Amino acid sequence: MLKRAGDIFFALLVLSLGSPLFLLLALLVKLSSKGSVFYSQRRIGRGYKGFGCLKFRTMRKDADRVLASVLASNPALKQEFERDFKLKNDPRITPIGKFLRRSSLDELPQFINVLKGQMSVVGPRPIVWDELERYGRAMDEVLAVRPGLTGLWQVSGRNNLSYETRVRLDLRYARSRNVWLDLRIILRTVGVILLPMDRGAY
Repeated sequence: MLKRAGDIFFALLVLSLGSPLFLLLALLVKLSSKGSVFYSQRRIGRGYKGFGCLKFRTMRKDADRVLASVLASNPALKQEFERDFKLKNDPRITPIGKFLRRSSLDELPQFINVLKGQMSVVGPRPIVWDELERYGRAMDEVLAVRPGLTGLWQVSGRNNLSYETRVRLDLRYARSRNVWLDLRIILRTVGVILLPMDRGAY
């Protein structure tokens, strides 16, 4: 109950104080390319319940067609996508989208998911259905808690980590979660966002 109350308070605080930034980013996304401002991707929540994970749109409107074409013509990129479920140099990403991803600002709309109870401020990564098999038996423990907007994965190297390490970090959080761990992760998240270094965000 304490964690949920903290989630609601923090989400309301960010959404209210950050509203001018939200409007500016929404305008930049809309002017940069055709398509909607937000993108909703189906992710797996607590108890294996699916939900639409919100982000500012960072890709072209025809992203699915571009991805299919790229993977069909480039075996190396296909192998990278099958391993990591994303591409480091993704041709689908718009110029403003690249900035949003590097700065993690594309994930700000997920505070709406937090308010709706679909996510928590801190928790395991919200994964897609195709990633389930990568977790094996650990999935039941990981999905016993709400996925987080930030977590151990985000403050430990993000996409620079191997997939096996991501799974271990998610399982570690699910098993040892507490208020003090959440506070440490939030403080480390602020540092990761502000420090000018390669954070593995792309």
